[in-house]
Amino acid sequence: MKANTLFMFKRLIKKPLESRKSFFLFGPRGTGKTTWLKHHLPEALFINLLQSEFYNRLSANPGYLRELIPPGHAERVIIDEVQRIPALLNEVHDLIESSKLNFVLTGSSARALRRKGVNLLAGRALTYFMHPLTVMEQQDAFDLRNSIQLGHLPARFSEGNPGKYLKDYVQTYLREEVMQEGLTRNIGHFSRFLEVASFSQGAIVNISNTAREAQVARPVAENYFSILEDLLLAMRLPVFSRKAKRQLTTHRKFYFFDAGVFRAIRPSGPLDSDAELDGPALETLVLQELRALNDYLGCEYGIYYWRTRTNLEIDFVLYGPCGLLAIEVKRSPQVQFKQTRALREFKKDYPPARCYLFYGGTVPQHLEDITVLPIDYALKNLGQVLTSDK
Repeated sequence: MKANTLFMFKRLIKKPLESRKSFFLFGPRGTGKTTWLKHHLPEALFINLLQSEFYNRLSANPGYLRELIPPGHAERVIIDEVQRIPALLNEVHDLIESSKLNFVLTGSSARALRRKGVNLLAGRALTYFMHPLTVMEQQDAFDLRNSIQLGHLPARFSEGNPGKYLKDYVQTYLREEVMQEGLTRNIGHFSRFLEVASFSQGAIVNISNTAREAQVARPVAENYFSILEDLLLAMRLPVFSRKAKRQLTTHRKFYFFDAGVFRAIRPSGPLDSDAELDGPALETLVLQELRALNDYLGCEYGIYYWRTRTNLEIDFVLYGPCGLLAIEVKRSPQVQFKQTRALREFKKDYPPARCYLFYGGTVPQHLEDITVLPIDYALKNLGQVLTSDK
């Protein structure tokens, strides 16, 4: 598939274009923010802060922004990677008020904005997120095996060597985001930490163990995890504890944001089993789909996991206005009744919950109050799963 055929993928994100209000569009690098905006807003004035001609002038003098906007400009003004110059938001704020201009502000990191105390324009701009391609967006191009190995960043569908692209993607992030923004003084330590963190994919994070294996101090490891979250490269899921009837763990679970990025970071060799790689990658794939559709479809779920002190665990719990869902993910092609124990116990504690088991087989089933769906089918119909109570 050639690069220009990426427009074959019709993105689900629509709300930003339905309003004339200014908005932020956050998302990791490579998720397609710039391509999508240029396609839908071809007449907009585009200012790319990754280009030195704009970055150097605007970082020295944020007021130069006013000179870049032609008098009487009626189209939107797009500022790409705005987190590189947070001071620009003061100018943007004033221009929205005084000139009624409409801005689109993209970013792959909220860290710099928060550290500068920026208030995201005090409500004068909406906030949206763009994620890797969803299964619904890919339609016939979706292939489960490829997705587990390569993830859903748009460019991997057009690259002749997607594995190399993903390796380069990780290195580019390290160079352009971590080093240029001065987020860490030792890129070698951070690179080693990334590899160590990849072994915690889909697992409860033990900060002390991670720090020891990465050969850094515990506060440094904690800061590195925060950097990953701030750069939108990773997330830590909290445990679902609302009206808990059992003793629960209090630690969070860790995930890189895309299955392909996880596989690119995770060292592997002949001693690694398929389960060690495919299991976490499959969970990651389900999670990134849940996060994207939750945003695009406006479901407003909080996303959690559930784990008791007796080691009963459910991969994902979604709670919000649309209801309560519990989702367990298994690679195995057959479902055994004992594999549903955690879901059955969760259902006892939360009778209104809709419980699902996604598995590696081919036949949809029902086991008591649990809906069992083939993973391929579940991902293709995940929007219906999330919105069936709406």
